[in-house]
Amino acid sequence: MKNFIYIFLLAVFIYSCGGNRSLRSDRVANAENDTVRIANDSLEYEIIIIEPGFNLFINSIAKPEGYYSQQYLETKNSQLVTEYNSRVRQPQRYNPSLYVNEINYERQIDYGYEVNYLLYNYFVYFSRQYNQRFIVPTRI
Repeated sequence: MKNFIYIFLLAVFIYSCGGNRSLRSDRVANAENDTVRIANDSLEYEIIIIEPGFNLFINSIAKPEGYYSQQYLETKNSQLVTEYNSRVRQPQRYNPSLYVNEINYERQIDYGYEVNYLLYNYFVYFSRQYNQRFIVPTRI
């Protein structure tokens, strides 16, 4: 089973398949388009964030890795993804250039700490950058 998680506008991709759940970090920061990427060896799960300013945010403003527990991040991400997907399905109410594609995030799948950390911080960045308030508080 493959899950495709994609946010573009800016973008987050998470691909998931059954099998080995251990993640190996593979961050690539590309200054040209400010890309952050995390993947495991077999590309079971991948998150790619292409957003001007996100790399600076994650490296200087966001709380450091380890600050939040994985359970906290999973709970927040589940709530934030639900709210985000709701907005994607309402283009007449929410800006469709901000809410492009739904995110397929399954709570029962262990994406690992780093994927959850980046996804959560993307929501924090997104809400600050585009002045979007989610029902779930996204304080850092």
